[in-house]
Amino acid sequence: MHLHLLQHGPHRGPARIADWLDSMGHSHTIFHLHEGELPPRLADGDALIILDGPEEGRIPANAAWPRRERKLIEQALNGRKPLLGLGHGARRIAEALGAMVSPGTHAESGWHTIDLAPDSPFDLPERFEAFMWHRDIFALPDDALPLGGSEASPMQGFSWDGHRVLGLLCHLEATPASVLDMLDHLPSLGTGPYLQTRQAMLADARRFDRQAPLLDRLLSQWLGSARR
Repeated sequence: MHLHLLQHGPHRGPARIADWLDSMGHSHTIFHLHEGELPPRLADGDALIILDGPEEGRIPANAAWPRRERKLIEQALNGRKPLLGLGHGARRIAEALGAMVSPGTHAESGWHTIDLAPDSPFDLPERFEAFMWHRDIFALPDDALPLGGSEASPMQGFSWDGHRVLGLLCHLEATPASVLDMLDHLPSLGTGPYLQTRQAMLADARRFDRQAPLLDRLLSQWLGSARR
């Protein structure tokens, strides 16, 4: 399969997703929308991934890429190809499905526990730890099923149209290198009870190792929807 990935900044790349696609024999092209690259035609790929990006108040008012991205997401929702959104991408998909996107009560960064929802369709453990980096959240779209939630953010993801469309607030794709890049270059999320220090985020590399198989299972389930 050939996948299109939409990127919105130099420090919010695909991280482990790129490695997984390569290991599974899938090809991919990254479109750097923040650099003025036009998004792809949906027909030219087999699946679409919308990567993380700026928080709601940090998108330049004169940027053309949000409108182009919204149009592509709507085309993907109306089609049959797999669509995955991470962070910003999940918010954009939720918004296109009519769900509310807003600042959360608390920003969330670092490692936090997610409890799987009772009706969750995700092939994930009932409780697992995931990396977070967000201030904004989204509501559950109509006809979608929830992933589950953390203490600070009860809606950490959703599945829509079976497993074909997935949105994730958490960052199962994070690696030590991608987190370092974010810490070194992205604006601080401020202060709060659910924001970890740099030292706490990077103290135990095994956390990334434990998270990696969860992403692998989810991506396999997601792309498997294209074969049904």
